Amino acid sequence: MTTWVGRTAAEIATAVREKRVTPREVVAEHLARIERLDSRVGAFRTLRAQAALAEADELATKDLGELPLAGVPVAVKDNLPVRGESNRNGSAATPDTPADHDHVTVARLRAAGAVVVGLTNVPELCVFGTTDGVHGIARNPWDLSRTAGGSSGGSAAAVSAGMVPIALGNDGMGSLRIPAANCGLVTLKPGYGVVPAGIGHGDWFGMSENGPLATSVEDARLMFSILADTEVIPPSETVTRKVALSERSPLVGVSVSRPYTTAAREAAELLAGAGHHVRPSDPPYPLWLSTTSLAHWTAGTAVDAEELDPRRLTRRTRVHAAVGRRFLVGIRKGERREQLRARLEPFFEEHDVLLTPALARRGPAAAAWHERGWLRNLVANTNYSPMTPPWNLTGWPAMSVPFGTLPSGAPCAVQLVGRPGSESVLLEVAGQLEELHPWRRTAPLD
Repeated sequence: MTTWVGRTAAEIATAVREKRVTPREVVAEHLARIERLDSRVGAFRTLRAQAALAEADELATKDLGELPLAGVPVAVKDNLPVRGESNRNGSAATPDTPADHDHVTVARLRAAGAVVVGLTNVPELCVFGTTDGVHGIARNPWDLSRTAGGSSGGSAAAVSAGMVPIALGNDGMGSLRIPAANCGLVTLKPGYGVVPAGIGHGDWFGMSENGPLATSVEDARLMFSILADTEVIPPSETVTRKVALSERSPLVGVSVSRPYTTAAREAAELLAGAGHHVRPSDPPYPLWLSTTSLAHWTAGTAVDAEELDPRRLTRRTRVHAAVGRRFLVGIRKGERREQLRARLEPFFEEHDVLLTPALARRGPAAAAWHERGWLRNLVANTNYSPMTPPWNLTGWPAMSVPFGTLPSGAPCAVQLVGRPGSESVLLEVAGQLEELHPWRRTAPLD
């Protein structure tokens, strides 16, 4: 019997269009896997089993020939509206009221033939790099003792466990790249304005972007094309790129562990062997980047928490928002972000792609971090994920790509960063890494 679990979105959609399988059969098989595994993984806040099957049946009555995601099950991060479902954003303080519309990115996925099977767990208000809270703990399917990452942790866990082939998440300080790196997935945080945002109250001052989580570069490219409403075609021949390798943490005082620096170095060697011009070069990160990152991170939470009952927020979120309120006036001016862009632009005039470790060390334990103090959360998050914030502050595109393994056997990863408008270049280089150093697509949970 043919199984569709573990297949890519592109493979599933092709089979559905060719009528080798029905949307219901594909969706039902993935729902069965969710029912079997999610009590261990904690990916989903809510499952739309009956609604998804009904939507799959309705889809089968349509012309599937032009649908790029025909019959593909997809999971959606629980901070984006899905029609008929509540949008809890990981909190007990948010209303349990069904949304009356789909977010534009959800609508685009559905219009492409995707079927939404559920909404995935996030940390409260999508603040932290561990996904845990009142709705559960999302675990890394490769190592269930470790967090899936955050804040798109539930979406990443769902894809990594083979519960869905692709998922929708978003990234305001690394919230796509951190869980993708933990869980062995491909993701792309688009540059500013490329994919519709509309996340929370002001997209964390324009730093948050919606993007794909996938097991292959082909699926990431396909999903990104749909989200951005543009066709991204891989080049027919290899283009030589200028690649800078930097193993340095952007944040002062945070070191990068050997498995991640080794991964970045080995990826650089493969790209050099493929003909790219690769050289070690560190971006001129300013000393004030650490404080600027903290100010923007906390201030974004302060805005999102403004209309919520603080008594129903966890203590770490309340403290985070209180710290952020002190920075709101200055951050709204945007001066530091402009200074950072001006400082880094000359570096990207010399280099097409920046290659770095994706994380500094493996993800923290899968635990009730929301019950722990704010400072303990702050230190844990900063020490393991210092590589991502600069590219939200600049608004430039960045990817996480699986590369190698950690001593535990869980995936390792590298980050690719480019100048504005270079999403296709990053996908091209990521595709070359995938070809040169293939990775296992789903965690061995069975």
